Amino acid sequence: MKTNLTALLVLLLLASCTEQPAGAQQTTTQSAVRSTVGPAPANMQGLATATFAGGCFWCTEEVFEELKGVKAVVSGYSGGREANPTYEQVGAGETSHAEAVEVYYDPKEVSFATLVDVFFRAAHDPTTLNRQGPDAGAQYRSVAFYRSPAEKKAIDDAIARVNASKQYGSAIVTQVVPFQKFWPAEDYHQGYYRLHPESGYIENVSVPKVEKFRHKFPELLKNPL
Repeated sequence: MKTNLTALLVLLLLASCTEQPAGAQQTTTQSAVRSTVGPAPANMQGLATATFAGGCFWCTEEVFEELKGVKAVVSGYSGGREANPTYEQVGAGETSHAEAVEVYYDPKEVSFATLVDVFFRAAHDPTTLNRQGPDAGAQYRSVAFYRSPAEKKAIDDAIARVNASKQYGSAIVTQVVPFQKFWPAEDYHQGYYRLHPESGYIENVSVPKVEKFRHKFPELLKNPL
């Protein structure tokens, strides 16, 4: 009984990705130095775009930010019908969108197949339906978006490989759908992982995920991060 009570208290203390901590739109001078905040590149020459949804975008953004060849990552919403969705609407499950990230990368430095591999093997758990850790709901579903038949094949091939590897105890449930539209999230969500290291959610949920990625793909990390 004591163990169950302790676990319950820990869960209650964890901030949810749907809960905006006090002062979320403020940053400190110390954390801003490490910020990855930035819009989509103004000059897309030589760059390509990939879009993924894998639970709370605070963590997923940081994972892709750390990859060599990735020039920028923007947190936002995708996979739904509604125009101009807000964080409050998406978090409350009032839209058909999922929290997602748009990744801007140089294909000469990192391939789409590598991004997909990272997504399935280290960025999130692709076997939990409409859930990532403490975050539950279709807004946290796993989605791999494709922009061409070649990208769809790369995603399907990766799913087959990961399932065959038995890395997870269950089969992948990720949706594989054509890309339609991406809506950038509010400014205070961009670069959130680095700007708010004191957040309970970042410390207890996001950091372990990012550390798992770093351990699994050390050869792909930017140096320095």
